[in-house]
Amino acid sequence: MKDLGSPIAVTESYTQRILGSVDGFAELFPNEQEEMEKLVAGDVSSSMAVLLSGPLLTQDISISEVSMNRSRLYRSPSMPENLNRPVLKRIVMCQDNETPVKMKRRCSQVHNEAERSATLKKTASLSNMDIIKLLDEDNGLRQLIGDFSKVYALPTVSGRHQDLRYITPETVAALLSGQFQSLIDKFYILDCRYPYEYKGGHIKGAVNFHRQEDIFEFFLKKPLLPSVPQKRLILVFHCEFSSERGPKMCRYLREEDRAMNEYPALHYPELYVLKGGYKDFFSEYKDLCNPQSYCPMHHRDFKAELMKFRMKNKSWNVERRKREQITRLMKL
Repeated sequence: MKDLGSPIAVTESYTQRILGSVDGFAELFPNEQEEMEKLVAGDVSSSMAVLLSGPLLTQDISISEVSMNRSRLYRSPSMPENLNRPVLKRIVMCQDNETPVKMKRRCSQVHNEAERSATLKKTASLSNMDIIKLLDEDNGLRQLIGDFSKVYALPTVSGRHQDLRYITPETVAALLSGQFQSLIDKFYILDCRYPYEYKGGHIKGAVNFHRQEDIFEFFLKKPLLPSVPQKRLILVFHCEFSSERGPKMCRYLREEDRAMNEYPALHYPELYVLKGGYKDFFSEYKDLCNPQSYCPMHHRDFKAELMKFRMKNKSWNVERRKREQITRLMKL
């Protein structure tokens, strides 16, 4: 193969030949010897005129075409010319008296609302008006149950823990009286207090679950289903004040349920916490309690039982963490 050499070296030798003597120009351009002599003598204007009048500028160039194809200047030679690239950024006009930081936050908020709207359309099959109504509220997707398939059946209120849905004692009383039979097939009231508290007085029909192992055994080992597919199965958690034990048990069931299913599917998508716990319910609906009494956790007659259950709960939690670590290691 012929060696083409370096373009820089060829240019330098060619320049030296031209500038070395006028005879060199005569050999290259025999018909334009006078122009070459003027160039060597220092008369550059005529030679520059010749260069500027060359064929490069005689062609018609469209300025709009150059501006439209300016991206080709930075294109790699190996990259195909026609690339249908998606628009990655959306132009957002800055509002009056708005700093760049505020504008960035506003753009992020608009993007998040668009994503929530897409999720609602994909999972909930709601109408556009329903989606707008839900997004206008501060809670957004929190108005939907855990698997995003529908809205909550019971009216909810704000509570101590923002990630949980709370209902009032009045709503629980209405649930016990059958006012939600058209929507709910089965419901379970989970009393998460210690056994001596439960025996000292509990909501009618409530079941005592103070250990996480019992929750898993009853609800998750063989998940329960509503007898009527169109209706719902709901769980209501509470403890004495619904501040720690009840919310903790509610979160445990949700976490285990998530682990058993492919997101966002759940066995129990609709979970509630009784606001104020048994204390508030007993003060308002004593006649719906059995027996009609209230035994606090720190009752002076049950100090030994309290210490025993607390120690057992700690040991159960340690064992559960060990089992979880072993399970994670086995999956590696």
